[in-house]
Amino acid sequence: MEATKQTVEMTDEELRQFEAFREEQAARKAKEQAKRDREAYKELVDETIEGAIPLLQDLSLGIKETKLAVLNDFRSVINMKAEVLRLKKDGQRTDTFTNSAGDKRITVGYYETDGYRDTVEDGIAIVKEYIEGLANNEETKALVKMLARNAQGTLKASRIVQLRKIAEESGNERFMEGVQIIEEAYQPAISKQFIRAEVKNDNGAWIAIPLGMTEA
Repeated sequence: MEATKQTVEMTDEELRQFEAFREEQAARKAKEQAKRDREAYKELVDETIEGAIPLLQDLSLGIKETKLAVLNDFRSVINMKAEVLRLKKDGQRTDTFTNSAGDKRITVGYYETDGYRDTVEDGIAIVKEYIEGLANNEETKALVKMLARNAQGTLKASRIVQLRKIAEESGNERFMEGVQIIEEAYQPAISKQFIRAEVKNDNGAWIAIPLGMTEA
């Protein structure tokens, strides 16, 4: 069926109303389309998440099981190392093993983070008491800096070692008492064990095997 064209005469006011009607219709359709697009986006997000989570859960379980298996394998190696070399394991946080060919090595261990028992606050108070009795000079500023805490609100153990040396040089018993209380409150937190595996490339450089989501 052939379409026929018709001519409609309108006054200026009728034309203005018609144009306003068309704009309103276009705006409504655009709004409805935007809503449909948002719904489609949300559905895509939901579908993608539902598909990805099981894969990542399987990956996580696989990593955990592999890590435990490797750590169990190396437990006997570490024990034999201590026996053969007559080593004391106290305080050692990492062990590195390299194959005979010298092109593969694995490091197992754990990280320590500084931590203190509540009594540390008593030691800090005593040290601050000593600092407040000093003149406001560069020495005082250096001591205050040593008591600064990190983002987690913990003192850095390395700074307390420096503070101990300064306390001993000062000869002030009260100062040394405060530092001793801080040292006795030290209780480092041990993280979970880690594994680092490396192989040598053709240029003889050690290349880490990616074991994390960010490295792979």
